[in-house]
Amino acid sequence: MGGGMPPGAGGGGEADIPDDKENTSIEIPDTVPDHVQDTPDDDLYNRIVESLREIYDPEIPVNIYDLGLIYHLEVQDDSHVDVLMTLTAPNCPAAGVLPGQTEDAVRETDGVESVNLEMTFEPPFSPEMMSEEARLELGFM
Repeated sequence: MGGGMPPGAGGGGEADIPDDKENTSIEIPDTVPDHVQDTPDDDLYNRIVESLREIYDPEIPVNIYDLGLIYHLEVQDDSHVDVLMTLTAPNCPAAGVLPGQTEDAVRETDGVESVNLEMTFEPPFSPEMMSEEARLELGFM
């Protein structure tokens, strides 16, 4: 990575991209994506989710959170945030943009001290990962 920054330390788009899920330092939950997991009733967590809902895949008119691209979002006690995300496909045209936008949106959320964003393609994205609202908006229901 350029600039000698540690992983997830900014730079918009310099996300860690592990080869497989065993290489990630973020614990991968059994159930993905984040919007179908039990989520904390925490003000900072909710503000981060709202920030993520402002980011849209340029090819799909649905935000990345409801699209199911955020697999895991964890806010630590020290306001450090771990984000595990995917893309609709490894060769997604937005691969050079969405991770940086996501990392920036989380980092710029009031109250966040630091961010570690990692990419994974395990399990691969599928339309079943979308929220009910997203599937309805895209005509999958």
